[in-house]
Amino acid sequence: MLKTLSVGAAVLFAAGLTTASLPAHAEKLKFQTSSNASHLSLAILNRDWVPKLKERTQGRWEIELLPIKAVVPHRETPQAVAKGILDGDMTAVSYFAGKDAGFALLGDLIAGWDKVDQQNDYCRNGGGKEMLQKLFAKYFPGVTVIACGAYNKEAFVSKVPIRTVDDLKGKKIRSPEGLAADVFRRVGAAPVSLPTSETYGALEKGVIDAADNSAYANNDANGMHKVAKFPIYPGIHSMPMFQFTISTKVWKKMSEQDRKTFETWFNEAYDALAKAIDAEDERLVARDKAGKDITVIDWAQSERDKFRSIAEKAWADVAKKSPLAKEAYESETKYMRAKGLLK
Repeated sequence: MLKTLSVGAAVLFAAGLTTASLPAHAEKLKFQTSSNASHLSLAILNRDWVPKLKERTQGRWEIELLPIKAVVPHRETPQAVAKGILDGDMTAVSYFAGKDAGFALLGDLIAGWDKVDQQNDYCRNGGGKEMLQKLFAKYFPGVTVIACGAYNKEAFVSKVPIRTVDDLKGKKIRSPEGLAADVFRRVGAAPVSLPTSETYGALEKGVIDAADNSAYANNDANGMHKVAKFPIYPGIHSMPMFQFTISTKVWKKMSEQDRKTFETWFNEAYDALAKAIDAEDERLVARDKAGKDITVIDWAQSERDKFRSIAEKAWADVAKKSPLAKEAYESETKYMRAKGLLK
């Protein structure tokens, strides 16, 4: 028994801990997400990654990931974090495009990124996180940006076949405010601003014809393809950036080690999430293509290029709306040119 205790003490010492310094219990933090409770992404995070954060902080910190609107409306999470109603959020950046066009450019550079790892590298190593923090410093003081990133290029759900840019004309499309709505207007569509939680009902009732909504797997889980049987995959438009923010007061209570752990945890979780969602998307697309009820549409490259050229003009125009929007635009396009994504 004494030998066992000695070995245990040695392990704690090697980890830089003592029995006295181990927390009696983890401090649990509430983070609201922009995912519906049924989203595969939220299920994976809660099942596989929430326990890992507590483990990696040796029991000092634990988070609870809540679905969209669980505590406050989806566009009010930063204010709730600043006031201490929430401890943090993991929310789509584009929800705050109404505050500043910079949020639109960072949140979803429509038709800009080809792959998830491109946007994630921009967030982590190209100045994206720092640019997002500048926007938060102005509009949501008291909130710290831990990290940012994407996990999927979204599919597109539609009740009618949309095979070309011209087919978008006259269609009522659920879209977040800002850049996405601007691009859809430029091709003759009528954007409608709705939270993702209201998309199904709007499609079912005919309020909208199509939707910029989520990953194919999430759309399937939410039953979107029951009412919108002409999904576009791979997506033509959207790769939303998500923010991982926390109350600055809580952030200041953390050690540097724990702060780094939170950032690394998010980045690794989103990398894993991207692989899992992509694999599930491909499985479901293959299933639906083999069936007769759903028609999966894949745009020709020429139509994708046409749509991108329209979107690029919209980026430049949105950048004129504020100094921070201009800075965000320059930050993203500088990175993209350095990586050969833009000429």
